[in-house]
Amino acid sequence: MKINHILALGLMLSASGLAHAQTPVPAPAPTEADGGGLEVTVSDDSEWQDLGIAITTFATDADVPTRTNAGTTGALGRALSQVVAADLKNNGLFKPSGPDGLPQPAYGQVQAPDYGTWASRSADMLVQGYVRAGGDGTITVGCYLYDVALKQQLVKGGWQVPPSDWRRAAHKCADMVYSRLSGESPFFDSKIAYIAETGPKGRRMKRLAIMDSDGANHRYLTSGQAMALTPRYSPDYSKILYLSYLNGQPSIYSYDLATDRQTLIARTGNPTLAPRWSPDGKWVLYSMARSGTTDIYRVSAAGGGTPQRLTNGPGINIGGSYSPDGRQIVFESDRSGSQQIYVMNADGSNQRRISFFGGRAATPEWSPRGDQIAFTHIAGNLRVAVMTPSGGGMRHLTDSWQDEAPTWSPNGRIVQFFRTSKGSGTASIWQVDLTGRNERKLPTPVGASDPAWGPVRP
Repeated sequence: MKINHILALGLMLSASGLAHAQTPVPAPAPTEADGGGLEVTVSDDSEWQDLGIAITTFATDADVPTRTNAGTTGALGRALSQVVAADLKNNGLFKPSGPDGLPQPAYGQVQAPDYGTWASRSADMLVQGYVRAGGDGTITVGCYLYDVALKQQLVKGGWQVPPSDWRRAAHKCADMVYSRLSGESPFFDSKIAYIAETGPKGRRMKRLAIMDSDGANHRYLTSGQAMALTPRYSPDYSKILYLSYLNGQPSIYSYDLATDRQTLIARTGNPTLAPRWSPDGKWVLYSMARSGTTDIYRVSAAGGGTPQRLTNGPGINIGGSYSPDGRQIVFESDRSGSQQIYVMNADGSNQRRISFFGGRAATPEWSPRGDQIAFTHIAGNLRVAVMTPSGGGMRHLTDSWQDEAPTWSPNGRIVQFFRTSKGSGTASIWQVDLTGRNERKLPTPVGASDPAWGPVRP
């Protein structure tokens, strides 16, 4: 269900163009004119981290029961602020404080903060909000960002959501704050698809699963009767593409998230790997082994039709990933004698190697920004690395025993991957930012591999 935007923003735009006009909420009535908006210019991550951001418990006009799993509106206000604080902290760019240990504003102070109180606590920025329960069970959430020194409102937003989606409102608030302060595109209100792994090492059950970007709202999509591998969200968020081994036959399916129905895209009769969407959602890339070679093919995302072979070289060619504009494809090939990264035009022409830095390279994926390619660097251990599309500027983001299969956050700021524990073989999902300094393990109920980060939700 799509989130329903409901507050009038009327905001000054930052350099990144944040904000859209929305329909006003009758209460609480504004107590001051909208702020002119401070443009925050940052040159590196340390300046972002230096901002003292205080996040208070969201206030409510009446502490009444809700249909959420958080409890009353009072408890929900606390839960909302905790999600916002965790989002801003866990991305590695900010070091927010609260809501624990901070004064809790009254409902009337949400839009009229006591700037003196926050200045005395050395807060540069202040996030406050409110929550109200509607008679129809819906939840209304307001979120405000203030500059304490200038005593000015920078941005505000509001959302009306069904009870089950209250966490989305918190993620939207965090996205708004993040975008306004950093100038970056948002990514918290997004979902992750992955492969849930259970059972002994030699007989793992692998199921398709999804969860929120912070690991909440986990759900299995397949039963585990057939092994599932390498999921990817469609560009419009409506479907998940994945590889299934039903009755031992490799098959590419598209899973419709609204109807829970699956559409067969291709059943090749041969070993098949790594299905991937084109940026416009019209095509599916995959790799298929036949007659001693493995090549990359393209087929209509609607299913049916004759696949088009894009590579025709010796050896193994795997793992196509489109550039954001759809004009190029990055892939791995061992045609030079070892796994390396290559780029070709979308029609298969102009194939050229770009990795020349020693070791082997696999599982490349193009950044949504188009400026970086993430991949697995195999030189002793397996490490996640990035490089430019021309192959320059290679650097490692992780340094563990076995980190692989990177996928990008919607804004191209965070790289997600899975890490396998030495000995047990248990896999888990991790995230690291582009500095390589901020790693985070995502909570999952079972072992987890093959992550795929979807776009920001509509």
